[in-house]
Amino acid sequence: MANVIEGLYYSESHEYVKVEGNIGYIGISDYAQHALGNVVYVDMPDVDDEVEAGSEFGAVESVKAASDLIAPVSGVVVEVNEALDDQPELINQDSYGNWIIKVELSNKEELDNLMDAAAYTAFCEK
Repeated sequence: MANVIEGLYYSESHEYVKVEGNIGYIGISDYAQHALGNVVYVDMPDVDDEVEAGSEFGAVESVKAASDLIAPVSGVVVEVNEALDDQPELINQDSYGNWIIKVELSNKEELDNLMDAAAYTAFCEK
């Protein structure tokens, strides 16, 4: 079973959000990186771009497939993980330690629509 971290919020499209204050760190779950296989490219938005919950904000490409990244929450991109430009495989090494974008949350109530670790684990086991 893939690693699921307590205290994060998870979406059905396998993105996670780690919340610190009004900032959300968004990446893909361990389950998603296992399903994708070796990640070779990450397409990310630009700083100051707006992302909207449920909308595509980029893509992750692996040797097997490409997968759209779907924003679990809405907000303004305040930082992108530039290390992934040169080393996309960091996502395979530690998907939770290597977030993709950092956003300033525009509506924290959207977090209520996401799953906690227990619910996400059950979702992945289906």
